[in-house]
Amino acid sequence: MARILLTGAAGDIGTRLRKILKPVYPQLRLSDIKEPADLSADEEFVPAELVRIEDVERAVDGVEGVIHLGGYSVEGPWETILQSNIIGCYNLFEAARRKGVKRIVFASSNHAVGFYPRHHQIGVNVAVRPDSRYGVSKAFGEALGALYANKHGLRVLCIRIGNVGDIPIDKRRLAIWLKPEDLAQLIHIGLQHPDLRFEIFYGSSWNERGWWDNHRAYDYGYRPTGRAEDYREHAMAEQAKLKPDPVGDFFQGGSFCSLEFTGDGGLVWKT
Repeated sequence: MARILLTGAAGDIGTRLRKILKPVYPQLRLSDIKEPADLSADEEFVPAELVRIEDVERAVDGVEGVIHLGGYSVEGPWETILQSNIIGCYNLFEAARRKGVKRIVFASSNHAVGFYPRHHQIGVNVAVRPDSRYGVSKAFGEALGALYANKHGLRVLCIRIGNVGDIPIDKRRLAIWLKPEDLAQLIHIGLQHPDLRFEIFYGSSWNERGWWDNHRAYDYGYRPTGRAEDYREHAMAEQAKLKPDPVGDFFQGGSFCSLEFTGDGGLVWKT
């Protein structure tokens, strides 16, 4: 693919990906609400509010593929999540359909399935168990991707991203860490693999403590280069500084599960 759009380009993950993807996709177009602070003269930027479909249509016009990172990236009030991550996500898929985009890589999240216990290994076909309003919006995006793949022929990859960073920084991240270069590898599969129609992958590196069966990604040629256990001592030293979180420490979603938690712990623990 020649021309690719990266939404959410001013965010942390978007900033990392710009540097990695630019040599592979030299016609990479960037979009966000605000212009990246370090935008260079040879980078194309199109500002867009996801809730304004006319903005989104302008951003996707003329591109073959979209990497959709845009939206609200943490838990927030319902109205914020609704506007950015649900209406905005719908606008992105619909604008892509109208403009003839061929492929979309959607940045989903582990929080779409965060209420599975850590002692369970889960694949991509489990029922969603979102741990937050944010997680609900990511489950919505996956469902929307399936709709547009099956009804309109877009090729869609949803990546349930764990935690992107230079190294894993606590015990939970030893299970869900995603090296930025490994995320770029997954994105490349979504944009280029000839057999991909609609898939969900987990966004994790080579994590020996991992909770996810990611064989579908490996079937498509994914070979992560990051190994979480290389940073075990640092991660566990940082973990020792954290306060215990009975709910968050039990479930895969961590603190997203314990935030605002008012449920019956006795029932939830039997899940």
